Amino acid sequence: MINLEKRKKRRIRKRRKFVLIISVIVIVILSCLIFYINSNSKVKKVLPTNAENSLKKSVKTPKKVTLKPKLKSPTADFYKHIYKSDGHKIAYLSFDDGPSANNTPLILKTLDKYNIKATFFIVGNMAIKYPDLVKKELAAGHSIGNHSYSHNYNYIYSNTNTFISDINKCDTILKSILGSNFSTKLVRFPGGSFGGKLKPFRESLNSAGYNYVDWNDLTGDAEGQNIPVSKLLSNLKKNTEGKDHVVILMHDFFTKSTTAQALPQVIEYLKSQKYSFKTLN
Repeated sequence: MINLEKRKKRRIRKRRKFVLIISVIVIVILSCLIFYINSNSKVKKVLPTNAENSLKKSVKTPKKVTLKPKLKSPTADFYKHIYKSDGHKIAYLSFDDGPSANNTPLILKTLDKYNIKATFFIVGNMAIKYPDLVKKELAAGHSIGNHSYSHNYNYIYSNTNTFISDINKCDTILKSILGSNFSTKLVRFPGGSFGGKLKPFRESLNSAGYNYVDWNDLTGDAEGQNIPVSKLLSNLKKNTEGKDHVVILMHDFFTKSTTAQALPQVIEYLKSQKYSFKTLN
């Protein structure tokens, strides 16, 4: 009996020991699993941030390139002679980016009031919208120039063939509105022809039989929408000072209402400075 009791006790102890060992093993395994899962989730949270930071460092954001009207001495364009001083004070008023339904009629009315002729550089896709205004400009004795069909810098300056094609398209539009006998070889580059990067475009334009003209004076109306009249006049006075011949850049696009409003004062100032007025043709 005693031996049986002892055996039972041994078996119980062995079972308890076995259960304890198994329990320890299970606890260890579970602890390892929990640690692994937690560690893995932390890595997943950290890695994307590190990867994103690394990517930001390795990939540089390209600089946005914008072409803004600049006031520089014009390059060797066909009309370079007009900038030379000859003892006479001459102002060439020019308007880009039109026509527009709201501002072009006001500008035409002011020019008619003062009996002054100007030069309008027409955008082809705007001419399609307002062909009657293009006709009015020509009928009133103003000069018509080509300012490209699309006026899309990224498109037209992608290569010289695209540029010439866009200029030719505008020329075709102008002829369709003004008649097949209408002809102009006068072009103004969107943004101006300044700079070495546009040299191939200038050469291609000349080879295609066109001539281009820039400016040496401006009101600064391209620097924003509806700039105050007082600021436009201040810019004009500053940029006109000391010059006999001024080719003045302005715009008759629909967002340039203050340009139309400022025009009478622009003309009055130039007249007070003894300028006469001519067109580019």
